[in-house]
Amino acid sequence: MGASYGQFCPVAKAMELLDERWTMLVIRELMAGSRRFNDLRRGLPRMSPSLLSRRLQQLTAAGLVERHPFGAEVEYELTPAGKELQPIVMALGAWGARWVPELGDRDLDPKLLLWDMHRTVDHGAVPRGRTVLRFSFPAAPRPVRDWWLVITPDEADLCDIDPGHEVDVLVTAELRCLTDVWRGERSWSSALRSGEIAFQGPEDLRRAVPGWFKPFAFAAVPRP
Repeated sequence: MGASYGQFCPVAKAMELLDERWTMLVIRELMAGSRRFNDLRRGLPRMSPSLLSRRLQQLTAAGLVERHPFGAEVEYELTPAGKELQPIVMALGAWGARWVPELGDRDLDPKLLLWDMHRTVDHGAVPRGRTVLRFSFPAAPRPVRDWWLVITPDEADLCDIDPGHEVDVLVTAELRCLTDVWRGERSWSSALRSGEIAFQGPEDLRRAVPGWFKPFAFAAVPRP
């Protein structure tokens, strides 16, 4: 826990715990469904493993997170006290979407974008069996240029190495444009018309791709 503000105010006491760097984002990831350490890291790629471990220990000691060992693995889950932060996190996200919409180049990350998208796959909308989307960002550095999203009836796996399956739809995109579409700043149709996003594959699948993802949590927030 950070240094004390030396105030009896409950806001001050809450912020002594919550305003340390990355803490609220760790809670956000747990709310989004991440349970294991490596999944938390994928949602927080610029957070060091040692700092993530320390924050989890602090949140556990404070009674916001529980550890559940499963053999050699450990899963983390929010306690009732941690879950009570959900409306606060959602309110912060809505405020940020409304009043801090600008993104710098450093905010654009294909790995994080696709990790967020893969968590919202609507399995009921995707064809039965295995469906493979390949995402290509031609302007991105080679290590993060190509990604494969493998969707089956029960799960969606994001791969940065070709898994060897036939690709059903190739999505070629400018990273900023796809990020804006995902955040609700632009529509799929306008991005496709402009050529900043392009689909290659059978026509019925190309038309269906946008409907395979549930909306980003803050996409519908009204902007001024």
